[in-house]
Amino acid sequence: MKLFYIIDKKYDLQFAGNKLATQDLNKQYSALGNILKYTAKEYQKSWNKINCDFSLYIEKVTGYNWFYKNYYCVVSPTHAGISNWGYGNKVIRWWKENAYIQRRITAHELILSHYFEIYRHHFSQHKLSDGQVWALAEICAFTLTSLTPEVKKFWPWDTNGYYYSHNYPQLVSLQKTMKSIFLSRRNFNDYIVKGIKLVEKQKNIVP
Repeated sequence: MKLFYIIDKKYDLQFAGNKLATQDLNKQYSALGNILKYTAKEYQKSWNKINCDFSLYIEKVTGYNWFYKNYYCVVSPTHAGISNWGYGNKVIRWWKENAYIQRRITAHELILSHYFEIYRHHFSQHKLSDGQVWALAEICAFTLTSLTPEVKKFWPWDTNGYYYSHNYPQLVSLQKTMKSIFLSRRNFNDYIVKGIKLVEKQKNIVP
């Protein structure tokens, strides 16, 4: 898998939400101009240092190859982080971060996408809602960016670990349970199946 940082205003605008937000986003694109291109270039240089190892790491831990040869990270003026829920090979990250600091959340968005693809291709018979799959994917992303010894080499400065102080308090209880399940897993499929059984009881989980 290879990740490319790009500028894609049309794709970004799909997530604006309403007319006012679209107008604001357009203004931001005009105001930032070449800054977005510069940021994309700096993000790319940083990511290239870990791309191959990270790609292989995810395939090794999950047991699944990436579903696309190439992925694209759209550098956005306003959207901090958006995955694609398994409908394509693009994620979004904003331009405001240090080129090295951005790595972990970019990886997080890619893992979200990967988990959704795994579910859609291999576990969709469980008929989970998108919200339920999202909950498991989000927790998986926290897991695979923090709980294995090898992942720490990709962002050695990051001391947050498997943190709970995020924007989704409704996930914390399940996240705590899933931690022990991951650490005692037989394999990644075992981790997925046990997560599905737990989330099936939680009908009201939403992003």
